[in-house]
Amino acid sequence: MAKRHPCKRVGLDFVESAPYRFVSTVDLAITPEQLFEVLADETSWPHWASVITKVTWTSPEPRGVGTTRTVEMRGGITGYEEYLVWQPFTRMAFRFNESTTGAIAAFAEDYRVTETAAGCRLTWIMALEPNGPAGRLGLFTGRPVMGWLFQRFLRNLRAYTDERYSTAQT
Repeated sequence: MAKRHPCKRVGLDFVESAPYRFVSTVDLAITPEQLFEVLADETSWPHWASVITKVTWTSPEPRGVGTTRTVEMRGGITGYEEYLVWQPFTRMAFRFNESTTGAIAAFAEDYRVTETAAGCRLTWIMALEPNGPAGRLGLFTGRPVMGWLFQRFLRNLRAYTDERYSTAQT
């Protein structure tokens, strides 16, 4: 088992104040209820967020503030998450409490959903603070690629939801 490194137990304010923030948006042709169904489905994440290999809920249902899960990613990184917000069909946010990489001091994600005439819009904010000079240098130099990659994940989400809910398409 890989060593776990503690992350700062940041609050929701970190999403707005983090030293590194990535904001991506996508318009989806599904309802906010369908989007939350996808986000709650642990098997869906690897289909659209290609860095994720496995998601495991570690708290029983119902989901809510304090719910935990483990997310395994490429490169052998695992994040141990705790939900800070769970507002069905409108918003969910979580932070890393621990990670198998020591390069992350703090990490949080915020998923904001607004209904649109054609379905819904997802705004995804990834916020992080690197740990140490190597982490800061990596984020500084990799920032443009990371922004592109995160937007690509949301394009993948659009393709995934279009296929998953193809009977709902007009």
